[in-house]
Amino acid sequence: MFKKTLFVLAIVSSVTLTVGGQDARSVVAAASKAMGADQLKTIQYSGPGTEYSFGQAYNPGAPWPAWKNKSYTRTIDFDAPALRVERVADAPEPGRKGGGLQPGAMQQLIVNANTPWAAQLPIWITPYGFLRQAAANTPTMTSQTVGGKKYTVVTFIAPNKAKVNGYIGADNMIDKVETWMDTPVLGDTLYEAVYSSYKDFGGVKVPTRITEQQGDYPTLEMTVVDAKINAPANIAPPQRGGGAPAGGGAPPAGTSSQKLGDGVFLILPGYAALAVDMKDGIVVIEGPQSDARAEAIIAEVKKDIPNKAIRYVVNTHGHFDHSSGLRPFVAEGATIMTHQVNKGYFEKIFARPHTLNPDRLAQNKAKVNVETVGDKKVLTDGTHTIELYRTQGTNHNEGLLFAYLPKEKILVEADSFNPPAQADAPPAATPSPANVNLLDNISRLKLDVETIVPIHYPPDGRKVTIAELKRAVGARSTN
Repeated sequence: MFKKTLFVLAIVSSVTLTVGGQDARSVVAAASKAMGADQLKTIQYSGPGTEYSFGQAYNPGAPWPAWKNKSYTRTIDFDAPALRVERVADAPEPGRKGGGLQPGAMQQLIVNANTPWAAQLPIWITPYGFLRQAAANTPTMTSQTVGGKKYTVVTFIAPNKAKVNGYIGADNMIDKVETWMDTPVLGDTLYEAVYSSYKDFGGVKVPTRITEQQGDYPTLEMTVVDAKINAPANIAPPQRGGGAPAGGGAPPAGTSSQKLGDGVFLILPGYAALAVDMKDGIVVIEGPQSDARAEAIIAEVKKDIPNKAIRYVVNTHGHFDHSSGLRPFVAEGATIMTHQVNKGYFEKIFARPHTLNPDRLAQNKAKVNVETVGDKKVLTDGTHTIELYRTQGTNHNEGLLFAYLPKEKILVEADSFNPPAQADAPPAATPSPANVNLLDNISRLKLDVETIVPIHYPPDGRKVTIAELKRAVGARSTN
């Protein structure tokens, strides 16, 4: 068996060195010439499309939820390099399930020395961006057959140490570009773009069908109906921090806590968390946003409640912005408490490799323990009580939980009520269905709520009361 393995490796090695007498650089040069990329400095392509909210599925078995656009335009300046996206959004589909905010009308990315590689990928995963990067690096190549079609696969190593593969057909067109990037939940995550139905626009071959995918599901599908070549891009800086993605990087400065009751601490700013000092260990409600945010929460909890282990981290739901900080808690030895719909999924994804950016859990390999909640679960030590409930009737997430502390009359919730920046902001003309749904659940359960702790805490750090929720809904009472 060992000899057979060596024989196979020898064949793969020989294919890597040469395909049809060409080397990787000549393959890249031939593709660049055939596609008209040699003189390409800017490109703008547009058409109808659908974007999908990565990590915001209704349940672990569902694809990322969709946002349709009547038109979607990407402008890329490869020399700058920079990217601008402009959209005209369609009305959300009735009954849409899942999370994610509707994308803004315009976003820009200006690449500089501080821009994380993952944020740059919308530029470099295009056929022309791939060819530029491949030519600037030390590419290798192999031969591969996919779906009965033969490809020369050109590979270079990205700054994050991941492979970037471009699949080049006999016609010298790039049919697919794939690479891997680190995400806090999924670890080493495949990111790929598939291109087809090329047409000539101003001497440049442009794919008229584009599909981008992350984490097994599409994140963009578009039909290109028009493309402009080497027109002025006019993409002006700056973009915050060189285009770093939201939710990444260091936690907000000045992480601190507020004491809401005996042994109950609110951790701010940013995505909030609540820590409760129970006799047999600390319970932290929510491990959100990122490793950095979770580590900051853990450090603050240890200051507030010293010399005691974190026993549980309660996960309000599986959306990635609310579960991207769970791994540091597991590395601490905490058990994840989440809705039962997430158990198998969490156990699966926590076993995924994190080689591109090894975190504390990848290094200490702590055991992942998951306990589940159905419609209700109660944690109590005789002094403190935490009641966990599944939110009934929500389209946001099938396993959306909220927590209620009856002694303190505190309710902790995520995404059902995101208070405005100012407490006196006028309520919307039409109440948010999520706000109405939360108030209905409070009424159904006859909970005596005084204080609400929204995970998306308002930036002024004010105390959020039930009166704010009622004002947003236009209701006077939950009874």
